[in-house]
Amino acid sequence: MHIVFATNNLNKIKEVQALMPEHITLLSLKDIGCTEDIPENQPTIEGNAMQKANYIKTNYNHDCFADDTGLEVTALNGEPGVYSARYAGEQRSDNDNMDKLLHNLQDKTDRSAQFKTVIALHINGLTHTFTGICKGEITTKKQGEKGFGYDPIFSPTTFNMTFAEMDLVEKNKIGHRGKAVRQLVGFLSE
Repeated sequence: MHIVFATNNLNKIKEVQALMPEHITLLSLKDIGCTEDIPENQPTIEGNAMQKANYIKTNYNHDCFADDTGLEVTALNGEPGVYSARYAGEQRSDNDNMDKLLHNLQDKTDRSAQFKTVIALHINGLTHTFTGICKGEITTKKQGEKGFGYDPIFSPTTFNMTFAEMDLVEKNKIGHRGKAVRQLVGFLSE
């Protein structure tokens, strides 16, 4: 089975492909000739995932899935949330985003947060969604060299390390995207 994963983020493709069974091959946007930026202007994580999946189905007629992920910080009323990728501006810099978040939390004692991933699957004329959540807290400084995004400042509950200090297998076992992808794989395997 071939299915399009509506992303150009090579880190996400690597993370998700590691969770796919051998009979499911991911195609990237590049593989289907999609070079334009897919709109992501919905007010929710779920809305953005569905918008991206619908865009590919409508414009390229491929069964596909898309994800959107947000980091929701309790003390910041759920920020950055749907704006996680561009929290510090349209340049979409992971370091700038982390620096802004750490700055905004510097006088807060509650550092609890959660990562939320929603996957929207468009297949056989229907849309299905799968949600994965990983609770944890924001560290006071960046730790680790692995991962991407906010991984160096997010420590999952009951772990003494950040996502950026974990290998991909360990992160996928407990992480938000891994949880959502396992639901997707279960659905596709039925």
